[in-house]
Amino acid sequence: MSLIATTLAVVGGLVGPPATPAAAPGERVIGRSTEGRPIRAVRVGSPRARVKLLVVGAMHGNEPAGRAVVDRLRRVKPPRGTALWLIEDANPDGSAAGTRHNAAGVDLNRNFPYRWRHQDGVYESGPGPASEAETQAIQRFVERERPRITLWYHQALRMVVKSTGDAKLERLYSRRSGLPRRRLPRYHGTAVSWQNTSFRGDTAFVVELPAGPLPAVG
Repeated sequence: MSLIATTLAVVGGLVGPPATPAAAPGERVIGRSTEGRPIRAVRVGSPRARVKLLVVGAMHGNEPAGRAVVDRLRRVKPPRGTALWLIEDANPDGSAAGTRHNAAGVDLNRNFPYRWRHQDGVYESGPGPASEAETQAIQRFVERERPRITLWYHQALRMVVKSTGDAKLERLYSRRSGLPRRRLPRYHGTAVSWQNTSFRGDTAFVVELPAGPLPAVG
């Protein structure tokens, strides 16, 4: 099954089958990167929807495949009672440079405040918890919109990552997509760990796509 169908199946399991057409998409600039590039979120579905799903296409500039999923999701009809919030790129400076880090050399997925710890090198965590403009923009957006489910796309380990979120939804995504569900080390300062410990009843997890661009069927 394609990742588009899988995403809709996951959220559809919460709210039932599709019904009336969704409202026209809405777009919002939720913040700016270190170098001033806009970070945009697009809503597909009604602003009054009971359940919100957030999909983030890219967090690391050298892991761009998830952006194609977000682009396709702009053109789908969410299930009844559901709205999709789509952030194509949470790190536009890194994407422009083709690097994992933001323009300040920080790995944004080590910069969130939950279990933050100073780290250098590939996993440079920044000078302090949520020190980066991109991290702050995502935090404000999540706190305001409270997505019931958040999917973060990364590359290239080809798996659904076990988290402290809703295991049933992770298993559903794994089964529908064909990606195995596996555990990774308990990293410090990740977006998923911050969300899952900060917002009771909500769930966030990572989907690690294969290397390279997604084929059209994906």
